[in-house]
Amino acid sequence: LPVNVEYEDKAKALLREYLAKTDNDYASLAEKLNGMGIEITARGLENKISRGSFSAAFLLQCMDAIEIERLTSD
Repeated sequence: LPVNVEYEDKAKALLREYLAKTDNDYASLAEKLNGMGIEITARGLENKISRGSFSAAFLLQCMDAIEIERLTSD
C-alpha cells in the first residue's frame, strides 16, 4: 500500500544503519540468522531488505542477531 512506503523505507534504512554501525554485512547477518534457525542466503537477505516489506518480527530477529538491544534515534 502507498501509505506503507514511507515506513518500509524507514525500516530498511534503520536496519542498514545498524548493520553499518556493528560492522556487519549481508553475508555475516545471513550467517547469524542461519545460526538462529532462520534459513536465508546473503542474496535473499539483501533482496528482502531492499524491498523493505519485511515484518517487525524479522527486524527484531536481525537486531537480535547483530546484538542490538533497543531501537534508538539519532
